[in-house]
Amino acid sequence: MSTRNRLLFFFTGWLIVLMPFLFWWNTWFGRQLSDRQLSEYLLDDKKPRHIQHALVQIGERVARHETGVTRWYPDVVRLASYPIEEVRNTDAWVMGQDVFSKDASSAGFHEALLKMLNDPSLMVCGNAALSLVRFGDANGRPQIVALLQPAKVIAPQAGTITDSSTVGTPIHEGGIIAKIESGGRTTEARSPISGRLGEVSVKTGQTVTAGDKIATLAPGTEQVWEALRALYLIGQPEDIPTIRPYQRELPEIPDQVRRQAIETEQAIRERASKSGQGSVVGGQH
Repeated sequence: MSTRNRLLFFFTGWLIVLMPFLFWWNTWFGRQLSDRQLSEYLLDDKKPRHIQHALVQIGERVARHETGVTRWYPDVVRLASYPIEEVRNTDAWVMGQDVFSKDASSAGFHEALLKMLNDPSLMVCGNAALSLVRFGDANGRPQIVALLQPAKVIAPQAGTITDSSTVGTPIHEGGIIAKIESGGRTTEARSPISGRLGEVSVKTGQTVTAGDKIATLAPGTEQVWEALRALYLIGQPEDIPTIRPYQRELPEIPDQVRRQAIETEQAIRERASKSGQGSVVGGQH
């Protein structure tokens, strides 16, 4: 191999290694930001992932009990109404990391989370509800119960199905479930949650109207786990029928989730017994 070819080979190999590293470095939320970078990222509307990165860093600083982190609390509250769903989702999580300090109270974390219960995104509502539990607030219980239930994917517009995912496919939040063509323009129907595709109601070539059900997704393990842990603290007897399916010994239900579902039902029954709520849904089993 000539010297020129060796250099070209080396340069190509160097790029193959460097480019993924640069991508990882620029998107990895664990990369530590300076105070100046954090302030800049929180205002970077051109790059929402920068905002998410900053929020994650704030959450980690709160967990380490860094007092200086409170300077960014007004920004955290401001971002509760940010137009990008992923940012609001991360923001709801961050506000649940500080439920005791006067700074969080004066910034309005609790009030902001209560407003987020009406967010159009199922996941934002769920994260806000989970954070509220840490405040000792059970107002988000219906949203937490919804996290245990299958999520529907509906057609965003009328048209013809040109492609769709298959049953059993793992789907990330925002993943494409189906493509709909209308007037030469293609629209994507995306998943509102991370989970597994449990049912597909359409076929390629089928015509749908806006609002038609396209598919149903079973919620992901992490989502179910967090919801069950929250209901362990605030669940009510009427939630038991939604909890029961996760107690079954099935391959798709991890043992950890199944045990948590059993413990959550037991905790609900004990609370109901102590408070004298009377009969509990479904009876003892």
